[in-house]
Amino acid sequence: MEPTGHYWLTMTHYLLQKEIKAVVVNPAHVKKSKEFDDNSPTKNDIKDARVIAQLVKDGRYSEPNILTGKYAELRVAMVQRERLMRSLIETKNQVHNWLDRYFPEYPTVFKDWEGKASMITLKNFPLPQDVVNLGMEGIVTQWKNEVKRAVGAKRAIKLVEAASTSVGISLGQTMARREIEMLLEQYFLLTKQLDELAHDVVTILEEIPGAVQMLAIPGLGWITVAGGASFR
Repeated sequence: MEPTGHYWLTMTHYLLQKEIKAVVVNPAHVKKSKEFDDNSPTKNDIKDARVIAQLVKDGRYSEPNILTGKYAELRVAMVQRERLMRSLIETKNQVHNWLDRYFPEYPTVFKDWEGKASMITLKNFPLPQDVVNLGMEGIVTQWKNEVKRAVGAKRAIKLVEAASTSVGISLGQTMARREIEMLLEQYFLLTKQLDELAHDVVTILEEIPGAVQMLAIPGLGWITVAGGASFR
């Protein structure tokens, strides 16, 4: 088989379950070998099948590394983690994009928009006009209701000042609020899923010989250990 995309995996698993040997050929070899017979790089199913069969006959193949048991669980988990991380990075970039459009002065008040006070702000009064309408005292009250440690009035004053002179877009504010609301929902969902996945991965690692000892090595985290074990 030619292991392009994901379609070959199901067939490979099926063949192995039936105790039939499954082998794969390098897609680059298939591409280079197409011109040998008819001096043409054209592609079709019949030609591809003939080229793949010839490569297998000549012994130019390899056996796929199909993991089983806990190692298979780890591989699935790490693939999912990669997908979630891509989505999280994209969501964070969209939040930055939103701030650049509607409240470009925001980073002068909150260097890290993922902090607790910042999250309260973005959830409850994200737009400059919302901040101005609420005022310094209202902002401090909102922060103190959800943040245990005291959040200084100086930052609230700085936020109001930034909002008062903001050059952000002032049109379409209803849907702008809805947009940041949806982005934050995505952010919290993704971070929750990543935390749950991390717990699952560590639990699996505890059942793999040598993994616990590797985790005890300073500077070697579960991501590195799981990555190595899932793609061994």
